[in-house]
Amino acid sequence: MQLAPQSAAAMIQGLLQPWQQSLKDPAPIQEEVLRNLVQQYAQTEYGARYAASRVGSIEDYRRQFPVASYQDFRPWIERVMAGELQALLWEPAIGWAITRGTTQGESKFIPMTSTDMRMRVSAGRAMLNYVASSGCFDLFAGVNLNLNFPSVVGTIKVGERELEYGYSSGIYTKYVSAQTPIRSLPAQEQIDALGGGKTIEDWNRRFDLAYELCKGQNVTLVGGVCPTAIRFGQYLRRRYKAYPKDLWKTQIVTLGSVPGINTRYAPALKALYGRVAIREIYGATEGMFGQQLDEKRAWAPNYDLFFFEVATRRGVKKLHEMRPGEMGGLIVSTPILPRYRIGDLILALDPPYFRCIGREKWWTPLHYAWNEFMSFNFGEL
Repeated sequence: MQLAPQSAAAMIQGLLQPWQQSLKDPAPIQEEVLRNLVQQYAQTEYGARYAASRVGSIEDYRRQFPVASYQDFRPWIERVMAGELQALLWEPAIGWAITRGTTQGESKFIPMTSTDMRMRVSAGRAMLNYVASSGCFDLFAGVNLNLNFPSVVGTIKVGERELEYGYSSGIYTKYVSAQTPIRSLPAQEQIDALGGGKTIEDWNRRFDLAYELCKGQNVTLVGGVCPTAIRFGQYLRRRYKAYPKDLWKTQIVTLGSVPGINTRYAPALKALYGRVAIREIYGATEGMFGQQLDEKRAWAPNYDLFFFEVATRRGVKKLHEMRPGEMGGLIVSTPILPRYRIGDLILALDPPYFRCIGREKWWTPLHYAWNEFMSFNFGEL
């Protein structure tokens, strides 16, 4: 739908203001976020085990709640699947997100609740902030080329209920589209109808659907997983003898899933989609943790939604306490998972900017340094 610039500006500001304010002064916002989370944890068996009701400070929280991996949470998640919702949840599960990757050879299953789902709308902040800063309200007159994974792959029995599960990128798109004034094509329901397969043939069917629905449309935005956006552009060239830039005047791509979107992947994106603004989204199956704020090639955390810590060589720090050049393993506290070590290695740049440089492996810093050298970026914003 087309919004008048004045109406659009007011709507955008309402969605962005809590995030922007938290970036200016993270400390009090993070304390408030943690207080709210701890009150929620106190209503669960997991929270009771670690005396959430007696947490009165960040120091108490760190002392009482352990840093935990998915494998640590897995028995609790399996209890939720068996119908014991209060083991880990303080409100009912409304669905499940699964990972595309593997944990010891298996997909991770993460329950989603109403509170958690509302927070996933933050995936639209990168696009909205671009519109607010550029004044390009005509972006809303176009459509979002939706290249995401299915939001529904199957159902899982939780106690006596059957709940849907799917990939987080598709789930993000479904709920962001419902809350922001731009239409997605294909609609997430149309992608879901093609099934949850991951073969080349499955993706070719999705790409053909996207091309057929969007070829005559004004595609102003491309959102999704970065490697998928690149594969789509390459597929169009092979099958239809045209690049995306030949078909559409796209303004911005908002992409996630891999490190180096603004550096390593930028040349391919520009070659396929033209002179687009590139905005990185940093999220995972467990939540949407940050997005690019401006033209600086890094993301800024959602301090107003999650509580962030980092395991560094000097011990565990709050994310906003990190110094430029310092790195460590990210620990997030979400409405569902307290002190969850997600497995990503985070590099601090000038506040409030960060990069995820890869998984927590010994070779990740070396791989990052090599990619920065080969792309002539040298760690610059």
